Amino acid sequence: MIRSMTGFGRCRETVNGLDITVEIRAVNSRFLDCNVKLPRAFGYLEERVKPYLQGLGVARGKVDVWIGIDVLDSGDVEISLDDGYLKGYLGALARLRDEYGLADDISVMSVARNSEIFLVNKPAEDVERDWACVSVVLEKAAAAFLAVREREGASLAADMRAKIADIQTLVAEIKELSEVDVATYRDRLAARIREALADNQITPDESRLLTECAIHADKVAVDEELVRLGSHFEAFEQILAGTEPVGRKLDFLLQEMNREINTTGSKCNDAKIARLVVEVKCTLEKIREQIQNLE
Repeated sequence: MIRSMTGFGRCRETVNGLDITVEIRAVNSRFLDCNVKLPRAFGYLEERVKPYLQGLGVARGKVDVWIGIDVLDSGDVEISLDDGYLKGYLGALARLRDEYGLADDISVMSVARNSEIFLVNKPAEDVERDWACVSVVLEKAAAAFLAVREREGASLAADMRAKIADIQTLVAEIKELSEVDVATYRDRLAARIREALADNQITPDESRLLTECAIHADKVAVDEELVRLGSHFEAFEQILAGTEPVGRKLDFLLQEMNREINTTGSKCNDAKIARLVVEVKCTLEKIREQIQNLE
C-alpha cells in the first residue's frame, strides 16, 4: 500500500461517560517519531498509542496524536477535607494575622485556593476499561488519517508512473542516437588514423585498425547503462505494486538510476544525447522530491 507521510484524522465521541476527542497529524520524517498528548489523569494510556498505530501499518513520519478526555459523569468521585491539615493551616493563617497585624481576609474562597486541604477519592484506575473507551475513538480517527495518506499516496504513485513513462521515451531516443553516434565515432576515428599514418607514409593494417577503432568506439557505447536503467524501471514498478512501505526502497533505487544516466551523459559526444540526458535528470529529480513524501 502506497501512502504519503502527511495526513490528518479527527474523531469525537462520548463513550461510557467520557467525552473523547482524538486528533492525528503527520508530516515527513526519516523515521517514525510518534508524540502522544493525553490528560495527566489518563497518562498511563500513552504507551499504548504508538504500538496501536504501528499495528495499522504506520511506519514513517512525525506523528502527533492529541487525545482529549472529559469526564461527564463524576458521581463516583468523592471530595472531602483533610481535617488535620486544615486545622493547622487555619491556625497558621490566624497567627500570621495576629502577630503581624495583617488584615483579616480569611474566607472560604481564599482558603480553598490551597488544594492541599482537599482529599479526592476516585475509583481505582482501570487501564483496560479506559483503553477500550479511547481505542473506539482512536480507531475512527486513525481510519480517517490513513485514508488521507492513502489518497495522497495513490496520487503521487500515478504521477511518478507518468514521469517514468516520459523517461522511458527519452531513453529510447538516447538509445537510437547512441547507436548512430558509436558508428560515426568509429568511422571518424578510423579516418583520422589513416590520415595520420598517410602523412608519415605508413601503410595501415586494416584488420588491426578496424579492431582498435571498434574497441575505442565501445568505450562511448551506453548499451550496458541503458539495459541496467531498463531493469531499474521494472524494479520501480514492482516496488510500487508491493504491500510494504516504499519510500526508502524507491529512494535507493533512484540513486542507481541517477548513477546510470550520469554515466551515459559522461560517455556521449552528441549534443542531442546530452540534451536528452539533462531532461532525464530533471525528471528524476522531480520524482526524488515526490519520494520524500512517501512512507
